[in-house]
Amino acid sequence: MHSKTELLLELWVESRTRFTKLLDGITEADLGKKLGDSPNSAGFLIRHIGDVELLFAKNVFGDSSVKVVAKTVIDQRDTGEWTNLEELNGYVQDSFKKLYSIVSQQTDEDWEQIISTKEFGTKTKSEAFGRIVSHTAYHAGQLAIVLKYGHK
Repeated sequence: MHSKTELLLELWVESRTRFTKLLDGITEADLGKKLGDSPNSAGFLIRHIGDVELLFAKNVFGDSSVKVVAKTVIDQRDTGEWTNLEELNGYVQDSFKKLYSIVSQQTDEDWEQIISTKEFGTKTKSEAFGRIVSHTAYHAGQLAIVLKYGHK
C-alpha cells in the first residue's frame, strides 16, 4: 500500500508530463513566441513554472536550502529575457528535483498541517499541493497553445 506522499507524488509527476512532453519538442526559436497580444512568451511560461515550483519547495514545504529569485512572479510580466533553452530546461529540471525531494520527505500527518501564504491563504499542505499540480497543468496548456499558434 502506498503512503499519501507516494500517491501525491505519483499524481504530480503524471500531471507534470503535460509540461515535460512539451519541452521535448521545443526549440530555442519557440521561446519568443506569443499568442496575439498576450503578454507572456513561451520562454516566460517555462521559467514561471520553475519559479513557482521553487517557491513551493521553499515556502509551502519549508526547504530552507532553496534559494530562489522568482523573477516572473516579481516582475509579473514578460521582460523578454527567457530565450536560452538550455538554461530554461536546466532550471525546470532543478525546480522539479528540489520540489520532489522535499515533498518526498513528508509524512502522512504532514499533509494535514495548516499553512498560510499571501498568494492563496490558509490551506492544508495537501490542498496547497493541489495548487502546484493545477498551476503547472494550467500553464502547460497555455504553453501548448502558444507553441502551436503563437508567433514572434
